[in-house]
This record gives sequence, structure tokens and C-alpha cells, in this order.
Amino acid sequence: MIRFNCDYSEGAHEKVLEKLIATNREQTQGYGVDPYSMEAKKLIKRLCGREDADVHFLVGGTQANLTVISAGLRPHQGVVAADTGHIHVHETGAVEACGHKILALPSKDGKITAGQIEDCCRAHREDVDREHTVQPKMVYISQSTELGTIYSKEELAEISSVCRENDLLLFMDGARLGYALAAPDNTLTFQDLACFCDVFYIGGTKVGALFGEAVVISHPLLKEDFRYLIKQKGGMLAKGRLLGLQFLALFEDGLYMEISRYADRLAGQLREAFREAGIPFLVENTTNQLFPVLPDKVLEEWKGRYSFAYQQRVDEEHSAVRFCTSWATRQEDVDVLIEDIRKIWEELEKEEM
Repeated sequence: MIRFNCDYSEGAHEKVLEKLIATNREQTQGYGVDPYSMEAKKLIKRLCGREDADVHFLVGGTQANLTVISAGLRPHQGVVAADTGHIHVHETGAVEACGHKILALPSKDGKITAGQIEDCCRAHREDVDREHTVQPKMVYISQSTELGTIYSKEELAEISSVCRENDLLLFMDGARLGYALAAPDNTLTFQDLACFCDVFYIGGTKVGALFGEAVVISHPLLKEDFRYLIKQKGGMLAKGRLLGLQFLALFEDGLYMEISRYADRLAGQLREAFREAGIPFLVENTTNQLFPVLPDKVLEEWKGRYSFAYQQRVDEEHSAVRFCTSWATRQEDVDVLIEDIRKIWEELEKEEM
């Protein structure tokens, strides 16, 4: 079985493991205030061009999302997100469990627009009974999105502007940030993210680490007492250096972007093979997630050879599925899949004859 179902099936990149093993017997202070975590934070601040930013390491994406969102909202406030957003469809109501409603906006490609956010805020302001409804206070977006699409610099700048005009906090989920920044059509940098977003995080779990996300905060409101909230939400790891060490390994020599480009390059090979075989996509993107629309009979044949994620039914005979590449995907496995994709094209040609 060759797994393309997600980008976190494997353990961690060898350089991350080497760093952990090399320091394994050392004694350091706990809870993320060790020298390795401090050094990793310095690297991230420098990369973002924000020495004034606060950096915190959390174990996973859901934990990071609910901690950040609950930190920025009062009890009567909610967070605006795409209806395909991770916090809305794939976190078991974690944000709602913290007492905050998700104000979901319709999206076909995983993204929301500045115009949608403006309309949402205007509708609330103009509602004469607005105090009876949840007040929008934060906007949640992902880079890349659940559908592998990415925001351009222009789009993010527009969203940031609307958020500031309407006194909203802007939060970017970066669980797959490396794959987004490495995409061939990406126009954003770490510095841009730190400029336009009030808070964002750099995903490690899906980009080479055993686990971990690095939350980067620039807004003073979110900085205040954030470590208290990490502790309260069960996110303060006693052996905090295990997180700091991993991000040190990922960022001290450019490993993070190197492995992200590798994953995107392999995804590009699969994307081209699907296109050559005449296979359409549910949504077009350039990152490590692909959503081909395939005949059900092909998917049935592939079940014994490949692991992939079901996305949705398209018609009576076709379904959209997700294939993911990652930092650990092997070229030889991609080559095997490409051969099977080419067979689809050959079979379709025979049926048309």
C-alpha cells in the first residue's frame, strides 16, 4: 500500500531526529524556556522581520487554533471563516466548545474574500437587533486552504485592510504553510504574513516535524497572558524543548523551505500526469494537495494499491478524492502512481474507439 492520503503519515525528517538525539541527555529548563526554544524563536522572529513578535510553540493545529481564537474573543464574539475551513469542518467543534460561534461564509475554493468579510460586518452593524446576535471579531483563514489553494499578496493585503477598518483580528492557520510558500505561484513571504496578520502559525506537524506549530503574535491584545491560556488549554508541554529543538532544526539551515519545495515538485508531477490523462480537478491549485475527479471504478481498483482521502461525490459515476505529497514522499512511489494514471488515459481512449 502506497499512502497518499495525508502529509503526516511518517515520523519526522532525519535532521529533526538527529537534533533530538544529539541533545537527548542534556538537562534544560522545561515549559519552552530552554536555550533551544529561545534560539528557535529568535530565528523565526528574524525570518519574519518582527523582533517585537511573540513566538509560542504548541503541539498541534487544533490546539493552536482554539487557543488563539479564545485568546482574542470575548464571550459574545465569534470568528469568521470559510465554510470549508478546518475549524468549521474538521475539529470536532473545538472552537464552539470554548464558547465561540464560527460565522461560516460560503466558499467554492477554500478562500474567502475581503468583500465577503465587509458584507458580514456591515450586516451586523446595520442589524437593529445586533446585540441579540454574535458579533464578528476575528477572521480565520488558512494558507494553504483545505482545498490546497493559496491567498496572493494582493488578496491578503485586501483582507488585512478590511479587518483593520472593521476592528477585526486576522488569524492565519499555517498548518501547511511551507507547501503554500513553496508553491510556484506564491507571492507571499514570512515578512508579509507578519505584516498583514495579527497572528499566524508555522506548521511543523505536516512539514517535517514529529509534531508542533509555531504561533507568531504581533497584536498586543493577543500577546497579553498568552502563556496562561496555553496552560489553561492543556498546551504547555513540560518537555517544551522537544518543540523548540524541532523548529531549530527546520529553520537554522533552510530545511523547512527545502522539504516544502520537494513536496510541491512531486505534486506537480502528479498534477501534470492527471492533466495529460484528461482527468479534471475539483479545484485547481499548485500546492501539495491534489483533488482529481476520477471514475468510481478506477477508485475501486486503486483501493488495494493506494491510500487516498475521499472528498465528495461529483456525479453518479465520479468522485473527487485527495492525494497528498509530503516532505517524505518517495519519487519511486510517485512514478508508480503516474504509470497507473497513464493507464486510465489508455483505457478511456479504448472506450471511445
